[in-house]
Amino acid sequence: MSGRIYRAAWLPAIATLLALAFTVGEPEPLPQPTLDASFDGRTAARIASDLAARDPNRTPGTAGAASAATWVEEQFAAYGLRTHRQTFSADIPELGTRPLVNVLAIAPGRSPEAIVVMAHRDNLGISPGANDNASGTGALIELARNVASTTLAHTLVFVSTDGGAYGSLGAEKLADDPEFVRSLLGGGASVAAVVNLDSVAGDGRPRLIITGESARSPARALVATARTSVEKETGAAPGEPNAFAQLVDLGFPFSLYGQAPFVARGIPAVTLSAAGVRPPPPQGDVPDQLNARRLGNLGRSTQDLLSALDQAPETASGTAAYVTVGMRFVRGWGIELALLALMLPPLAATVDLFARLRRRHIPLLPGLRSLRSRLFVWLWLGAVFGLFTLAGAFPSGASAPVNPDSAAATDQPFLALIGLAVLGALGWLVARARLAPPRPPTAQDGLGGHLAALLGLAVVALVVAAANPFALLFVLPSLHAWLWLPQVRDRPLPTRAVVFVAGFAGPFLVFVSFASRYDMGFGALWYSTTLVSVGYVSLPLVLAALGWCAVAGQTGALAFGRYAPYPAPGERPARGPIRSTIRRIVLARRRPPSDSWSHAGLDELP
Repeated sequence: MSGRIYRAAWLPAIATLLALAFTVGEPEPLPQPTLDASFDGRTAARIASDLAARDPNRTPGTAGAASAATWVEEQFAAYGLRTHRQTFSADIPELGTRPLVNVLAIAPGRSPEAIVVMAHRDNLGISPGANDNASGTGALIELARNVASTTLAHTLVFVSTDGGAYGSLGAEKLADDPEFVRSLLGGGASVAAVVNLDSVAGDGRPRLIITGESARSPARALVATARTSVEKETGAAPGEPNAFAQLVDLGFPFSLYGQAPFVARGIPAVTLSAAGVRPPPPQGDVPDQLNARRLGNLGRSTQDLLSALDQAPETASGTAAYVTVGMRFVRGWGIELALLALMLPPLAATVDLFARLRRRHIPLLPGLRSLRSRLFVWLWLGAVFGLFTLAGAFPSGASAPVNPDSAAATDQPFLALIGLAVLGALGWLVARARLAPPRPPTAQDGLGGHLAALLGLAVVALVVAAANPFALLFVLPSLHAWLWLPQVRDRPLPTRAVVFVAGFAGPFLVFVSFASRYDMGFGALWYSTTLVSVGYVSLPLVLAALGWCAVAGQTGALAFGRYAPYPAPGERPARGPIRSTIRRIVLARRRPPSDSWSHAGLDELP
């Protein structure tokens, strides 16, 4: 590899990084209302306690869920609001297909633009769900009481959603069906902003949740106004993820709250909560634990936010990716350009290495075939995983985030995982016949195999960049680190191991995000598997991940001296790898025990 080419390619990357300074801005919040909020936290806490006591199990599709929907509808109607139901069904992991219902109440205004206030009322059924999310429902009803007789500039739509504890299914349905809102408000109606309330009576620090299901963020004016409203009522700034966590969320968009489906569809939305990025655990979530003071603070913050949105001549609209740094923000397109520019040095060096090998007539085809065999192993594993999911061995259902406290996320099917591991090992045994070193590889063999791995990694990076440029954050470490393996091939094993392991920094970021931020620990490994099985992770990204694993396998074989180029036609056995594997298995079963013991694995001995 030419170090000169690699260093020269850094010049445009550095220039792009410096240009990020010109993409920095400072959001301006909307003017705050002049009247004090009249939200009563004690009343909202009483409403939440009543709901949790009368319907402690509000799991979608149960009698308790139907009773809770009727009760919330009656509360809205008592304030003279026009109510409607949006009924639908969803396939919920571990529960199957269940009927769900969103309850809507409309406070008409002069403008066809609507501001949606939302809270889910369902729970997992493990506890009464007083904080998560009877508290949000209580705040929703108290807000409706305060605006029932108020003259509004914008129409306010209060929505009690179903399926919020199972991946924000009700919010997803509402965001997916704008025609339903138009049918209620009129043909010219549109949703200008969404404010979601979730777990607002906890003891934790007030927090703003803005992550979407795609690489987007809500309008900066909405977030800035929400931040100002919370700070005004609580006396402290709300908790928000730091800049690096925001960047990880753009690379792997994921949220357990109801604002995410709207942000993904271009509708600005924000969640106010007294919990973290993960809702509070259901165990012990009883009415006695409700914090009425915190509920009152966040309820008044929401009322201030709604008043500011309603009184503004232009509401905060649209969504665009950005990362907030303190009181400033960095525009997403600048970050995307920087990540794309960081691809240039390793790609340029890979092209240079390819040209050098061509000039020296070093064969590349054996390395590509070796990589192909590894890719087939990983594709086989992915296909088996898909078949197990279709057979019901792994969770399946709506392509939405799985609740970390649900049975789908906590009950690991060990027999299915063992079966997956066994079949994956069989696939590797079939491929190993062509990947085991029949002879010590030459330096030219190693260069060809390394270039093949780099070309495969470049294809993976391009696929990821096309799907979501922010996801390059998880590929760039391997692009840069594994490029230097040929330079350290004569170094001691620990040095080679460090360079190889450095390439795993990208996927490790995703694991750390789930393990620490979402408090999953090592359960993050299984949880990420459930996100794939339910279809939350798109197929192109799954295929890119399998391709990355194949590249990692070949790179690791090179780093640890276990690589072998794909054998030439004259070096291959007469039988193919599948036939050879079947023959070995059959012969092993026919041998007597003593003979099998004496002959098994002699080729593997030193």
